[in-house]
Amino acid sequence: MKPRTVVIVAFPGLQPLDAVGPFEVFAGATRAAEALGRPGAYRVALASSTAQPVWAGTGLGLCTEALPDPGERIDTVVLAGGDGVQSARHDEVLLSWISTVAPRCRRVATVCTGAFLAAEAGLLDGRRVTTHWARAEQLAEEFPSLEVDPDPIYIRDGKFWTSAGVTAGIDLALALVQDDLGVEVAQTVARHLVMFLHRPGGQTQFASPVWVPRAERFTVRAVQALVEAAPGGDHHLPALAAAAAMSVRHFARVFSAEVGETPGRFVERVRVEAARRELETTDDTLDVIAARCGLGTAETLRRVFQRRLSVAPDFYRRRFRVVAGERTPA
Repeated sequence: MKPRTVVIVAFPGLQPLDAVGPFEVFAGATRAAEALGRPGAYRVALASSTAQPVWAGTGLGLCTEALPDPGERIDTVVLAGGDGVQSARHDEVLLSWISTVAPRCRRVATVCTGAFLAAEAGLLDGRRVTTHWARAEQLAEEFPSLEVDPDPIYIRDGKFWTSAGVTAGIDLALALVQDDLGVEVAQTVARHLVMFLHRPGGQTQFASPVWVPRAERFTVRAVQALVEAAPGGDHHLPALAAAAAMSVRHFARVFSAEVGETPGRFVERVRVEAARRELETTDDTLDVIAARCGLGTAETLRRVFQRRLSVAPDFYRRRFRVVAGERTPA
């Protein structure tokens, strides 16, 4: 079997791990396949429109080769991301190459904000995609024909694969290898990289708390502050409406219009963020944390965490726990 040609597209200002991570996965898969008597899995190229070294936003220089002739047989194209993607979106040579090659290759994958490149080239219209959680809203606003889901680590929609930010490119590449060569090879590479073959949960668990718009009306802003100051308080809709001196129906309508979500969703969001902080910084039981944050019982806490973060609270604690000696001094 001839090696599958994988072209990882680089540009000035890329996030280096977006390119190097997948490169190492495909290279590692080739070695693992050879050890199993299946030589020649991949030929991997890091290419750019200039065929010159490109400098990442961090200052790291990466050598690149020329983009292959569009007429060559290319199996997979991987588009890296990074802050430089905003300039790369205006690189006519690069966009023309992507647009020409995409219909001919078997697969197109994007890492992080590489989704902006694919979208700019018109490849993702009408598709469900993801990107780095911090850029998901921008992607959705600039390309309204896309269905942007900010939580998954990666998404497959037909021949197009998109992934979350930075290290998620490794998860994506492992999934591509598993799709091509099977779980044994992919698992071997994952073990060598000391990581999960399938990472538990989505990227929301890594995201900073989303900033919630402040209402224009002082009375509604006061209700927001009331909930944030005491997540475990009585924040049923009638109590919140009374605090705003409004009828329940009028308050619900005004709050949703000015904040962008219902009062109930806002209260749950605040309580989940409070529980996250408790899980990160205390040793209290789930029942104690749930009661303190207004979520009632440990079972309710687990259910809400699973729905919002796609991960269990005890797993979240193990991953993000901050021990006393590691806390940042005030």
